[in-house]
Amino acid sequence: TRDKLCCDNMPVDCSDLYNSGQTVSGIYSIYPAGDFPVWVYCQMISDGKDEDKGGWTNMYQLTRNRNYKLRVDLEDFQGNKAFAQYSSFSVDPEADGYELHVSGFTDGGAGDSLSGHNGYKFSTFDKDQDISPLNCAKRSLGAFWYFKCHHANPNGWYLWGEDATHYAIGNVWFTWKGYAVGMKSISMKIKPVS
Repeated sequence: TRDKLCCDNMPVDCSDLYNSGQTVSGIYSIYPAGDFPVWVYCQMISDGKDEDKGGWTNMYQLTRNRNYKLRVDLEDFQGNKAFAQYSSFSVDPEADGYELHVSGFTDGGAGDSLSGHNGYKFSTFDKDQDISPLNCAKRSLGAFWYFKCHHANPNGWYLWGEDATHYAIGNVWFTWKGYAVGMKSISMKIKPVS
């Protein structure tokens, strides 16, 4: 197995920092590729558990050599909270379109709006990689692992709660609130599988 810390004990992710005694949340350097530092915010403690909250652009480097789980926390404008958890999460390199790999859903009240995106590439306004004849990123006003087009759109337009006039373009999680209700917050957090 791979050493927990790579390259002269440089931390690969936030859990390495936490396990070495860094218990205060803040900005840290990690080395997911081994030799190049990436600055990320590490949320060290949340509900009694250490969690990792790193940068999107380096997600491939983080997930290529370790097994990670994903938790998606949602909150609506009435203060209701729910989550979806996945026991396996990774993304492919840029050359493969940052293809999403997610499985092992556990329901925390939000339902599963992400598994349908499994196996799809990350699409943006200027890089249409979905399988729809339309550009889902433009149509949904976001960027995500669209297929044709989405059940989850966390990078969509920030809606202030329910707004049926802006159907499916908001920051929505379909299986919890449908396409017309924007979330107050959506956070996606990864953590190494122990």
